[in-house]
Amino acid sequence: MPKLVFSRHGLSEWNALNQFTGWADVDLAPEGIEEAKEGGRKIKEAGIEFDIAYTSVLTRAIKTCNFILEYSDQLWVPQVKSWRLNERHYGKLQGLNKKETAEKYGDEQVHIWRRSYDTLPPLMDPTDEGSAAGDRRYAMLDKRDVPGGENLKVTLERALPFWQDEIAPALLDNKTVLVAAHGNSLRALAKHIEGISDEDIMDLEIPTGQPLVYELNDDLTVAKKYYL
Repeated sequence: MPKLVFSRHGLSEWNALNQFTGWADVDLAPEGIEEAKEGGRKIKEAGIEFDIAYTSVLTRAIKTCNFILEYSDQLWVPQVKSWRLNERHYGKLQGLNKKETAEKYGDEQVHIWRRSYDTLPPLMDPTDEGSAAGDRRYAMLDKRDVPGGENLKVTLERALPFWQDEIAPALLDNKTVLVAAHGNSLRALAKHIEGISDEDIMDLEIPTGQPLVYELNDDLTVAKKYYL
């Protein structure tokens, strides 16, 4: 039975400041480091042994992946990093305080920007400060493919090829897989794996640093789902 473990990165510095983060490359907060280490300890206690790990190209997810593997005594496990597992891009909201943004635009509008499946945030221009267009880690992409903002629908559309090309084949080969990524990239994949509706996905929250285990059937449908 294939086994898949999701881990949202530990609390980041901007999480701690209640700021929209998205593709901004911020580090883990001290609390987030401890969350990631504890996730690794829980995985070790559960006896879960990984064959491969996948993560994004953002520091907070990479460090979380490393801590999980280190504290489960599996730091040697091969890792694959991909921009397709990045957090959703929050456009011009990136760096803004969530409370102050809600006071400016209203709680309902901010909730829609954060949780709706297909509503885009205000888009960031490639020339804006903070745009990923000039970032070397995305140099292989056509400039038109570097987002200026994403909703969950777009996040799933760019994550799904990586699922189909990399993660699903590993699971079909009966490998045990770790995906250490972000709240929204994991929500997008969970929507696909679990068949969650566009409406119900708004209510799905994946907590930081808490490993989510999927035990899968041979056709990769979910047999069992639980948090450690």
